[in-house]
Formats: sequence, C-alpha cells, structure tokens
Amino acid sequence: MRILNPADLDLSNYIGPGEAIVCTQACGEPLTLMETLAAQRHSVAGCSVFVGASFVPTFGPEHADALHFVSFGALGSNRRLAKAGALGIIPCHVAAIAPYLLDGVLPCDVLLIQLSPPGPDGRYSLGATSDYGRAAAQQADLVIAEINDQAPITTGGEYLEDNEFDFAIRTSRPLPQVPSGQSTAIDVAIARHTAEYIGDGAVLQMGIGATPDAILRELSTHKNLGIHSGMISDAVMHLMQSGVVTNSTKPIDTGITVTGALIGTQALYSFAHQNPQIALRDSFHTHGEIPLDRFKNLITINSAIEVDLTGQVNAEQIGDDYLGAVGGQSDFVRAAHRSLRGHAIIALPATAKAGAATRIVARMTTGVTTPRTETDIIITECGAAELRGQTLKERAKRMINIAAPQFREQLEREAYSLLTRGY
Repeated sequence: MRILNPADLDLSNYIGPGEAIVCTQACGEPLTLMETLAAQRHSVAGCSVFVGASFVPTFGPEHADALHFVSFGALGSNRRLAKAGALGIIPCHVAAIAPYLLDGVLPCDVLLIQLSPPGPDGRYSLGATSDYGRAAAQQADLVIAEINDQAPITTGGEYLEDNEFDFAIRTSRPLPQVPSGQSTAIDVAIARHTAEYIGDGAVLQMGIGATPDAILRELSTHKNLGIHSGMISDAVMHLMQSGVVTNSTKPIDTGITVTGALIGTQALYSFAHQNPQIALRDSFHTHGEIPLDRFKNLITINSAIEVDLTGQVNAEQIGDDYLGAVGGQSDFVRAAHRSLRGHAIIALPATAKAGAATRIVARMTTGVTTPRTETDIIITECGAAELRGQTLKERAKRMINIAAPQFREQLEREAYSLLTRGY
C-alpha cells in the first residue's frame, strides 16, 4: 500500500478511460476522492461510477458530460442526477448488490472507499458504512482508500488490511451530518399506531427520517428491544443509552446492535467509535435470509410513496420522477412475514401535496416495489390495515378505512368498479 498526497493526486495515472468505478456510500463516502474524480473527470472520460445513497451533492448533472452515473436508487442528493436524466437506475434489492459485485454482474475495476484510521489491531475498519464495501474490495482490480481520521473505528469484523488496498490518501474531514427530522403531528400519529404492534423484546428494522425517528421515540418505555437493520440513526443511539435497546433477546449477535450504516450526526459516530455494542456488518448479514430467519419476533418498518387498495407498495417512483429505491424493503418485508411473531409494517402519510392527493390509491401510478402477497400491515395517521390472509375485497375495505376521509368516497367508487370486474 502506497500513500499518495491528495493535493498531487492525478487519477488518470491509475484509472483508465471507460473503467467501472464503485464508490462506498452514505456517510461512508470517500468525499475527497469523489471530489477529485469530479474535477478530473475529463481525463478519465467514459468511466461509469456506481454510487449509492448520498447526502452530499458531490456529483451533479454537470459531471455527466464525462462520467456515466449508475445506482440502485435515487436516494438523497442523487435525486438531482435522476431528475436530470443523468442516473442509470438498477432495480435491485440491497441484498443483491454484493453478489452482483462478486459475480461481475455489476462491474468494479476501481473501488474508491473511505476507511477509518487503523484500530488497535492495525486493521482499517470501514467506518460509518459497511454493506457492499468488502465485496467491492474483493472484486476490484484497484482499490484506492481515503483514510479519514474523523471516521469512527467500528467493530463487526468488516476490515481491510494494508495489503488489501493499493493506494491511499490521508484526510481529516467531518462525515456528512444527517440530523433527525422534525416530527409533525402526522408522524406522531403514525408512530402511535405503529407502537401498538411492537412488544417488549422485539427485534426491529427501520429506515431513517422523521417518521422512523418518531416511531423510535414512541418506544421510550419499551423493554429489551433489539436492532438488526440496514441503517441506524441518532434515535437508535438514544434508545441504547436509555436502556430500552439491549439486544438481549436476539438469538444471534446477542447484546449487539447490528447495522450496515450509521446515518446521523457526530454524536452517533462518536458513540459508535470502538463501541463493542454496535457492529457494522456487510449486507450478507444485515439483509440475508439466513440471519434474518433466526429472529422469531422481527418487526420491520419501511416507507412508501403510495399503496394500492390490494396492498401493493410503490417505494420508488411517482409519475416521471424516480425518488426512492427498491432498497432493502423487500428483503426485510419477506423476512418479517416469515417471522413467527413478526410483522412487516409499511408506514406512510395518508396524503401528499399538503392533503391535495391521496397516497392510498385504487391503481398504482408506476411499478410495484413490494407485491401484495408479501404485505402485512399498512399504517397511516388514520389507523392500521391488517392485510395478511385477507381477500381482495376485505383488503380494499381496510385500506379505505386508513385513507384520508376526504378521499374515501372516491376510493369506494373505484374499489366497486375494480372488484366487480374480478380484480
């Protein structure tokens, strides 16, 4: 491994035109390397760049004059690329990304990765984001690391050693900050309905945002909760600090909060630094069927853009705008549906556009992220619709009951039309 000076770094010495570049994602993005790639893009013109979720607008539509951007979704600042038609979307589950890399389905000639400083054992952790980083490092012909001394040294077994990357730069810069969103009255109402399905000792998976954070705050009096999730926010940290999350009931990773990514503020990164109670694991472990099937009381909580009257979930696109991703939703929904005492919850506001449009719809406007065969409980601020084992007619009735009141009559008319045709 050779240390390079960031100020003198010329990527054209290491990356050939047209090669496939993969960047680690979220709050583990190698920001200096990515900024250098954007600035020097014409010297490596024609390269494809795989980016995941991003919370810093490092890459913009203007950089598509020389680079081809690809992702599994339009998450965070990557929505700008998608909106401009500059992002190729690969619809896939999070659990599939690492296998795609290892199989060569998703090419990776060059990996740009952020690492923490070496830990006590001399190895470099993957810092704030693990997920597909290790798989990409195994597949890449060239690994360039950004060793950021402000990245937390995290536990969980996801490390690189000196001989596993070719070049490195040393940086010192804060990680992206993703503070908890301000919860609205709608978020609080959704949270209260959701909390009714979460018992003491449950193992939880959830995303990030105002609604998931409101749900987690609603659990402040629960006991012995566990976390096994693709990502965690500051709200999980607060439940760990208060003793609500102990992970004591988990049959695997007992006593340990397991996640693939830390997405929060500096407080979360500092809390996770060399903390044996938090493990950053790859997506094989966070999203894989074998680990998830060990949990008998798994409660998964995911979001949606819209849900139709039969329970089909769209978490990706509205009209011509691609806003989300398949992500890990289906991985976790299927697992919770299989879990003996589990529940797969989809939580969303009943309306959009300040109440002018319903998000409970008779027909999907675009594709389906999670099919109706796998949906379980849909929750809005108006209540919960339990769909598991219900007929299409009964599902429609229950879904209309959790729609905003001003749209229920319209939905009833549409439901009658659909159901009389045998839908």
